[in-house]
Amino acid sequence: MNFKIKNNYNDEQLARFRKKYRLKSSQKRQFIINYFLNQDKHLSVEELYNMIKNKVPKIGYSTVYRTLKLLAECGIVSIRHFEKGITRFEPIHKKQHHDHLICTRCGAIIEFINQEIEKIQKRVARKYNFSVLDHKLEIYGLCLKCARKEKR
Repeated sequence: MNFKIKNNYNDEQLARFRKKYRLKSSQKRQFIINYFLNQDKHLSVEELYNMIKNKVPKIGYSTVYRTLKLLAECGIVSIRHFEKGITRFEPIHKKQHHDHLICTRCGAIIEFINQEIEKIQKRVARKYNFSVLDHKLEIYGLCLKCARKEKR
């Protein structure tokens, strides 16, 4: 059950993280954290649970849920609600700030970075003397594959 973390955290950093937030270190929790941080997708609890349930004997859905919730409370994971009723989790440290295109038909999520959009948002905030702490831009529509299907 040993994974190398390809993102910004190594084992030592994760140990400091667990100590800082007083998280109990169990083998199951460690596996969930390592496995999740090595994914390149926005995952729901159910998706992550289904990915690891055969790899870790007797792991419970609630253990996966609580671990992701703790990561979110500690600021390591962002909670996203792209689709109605589905909560997805995304590691914050993974990439620089990015925005999302979400296909309303198949649920595909495309991440993008656009400096022009960032500049416009900063300009708007300055115009209204507003101090931006964070922002999320989600654009909903159809991905190319679904748009082609609709034209048929």
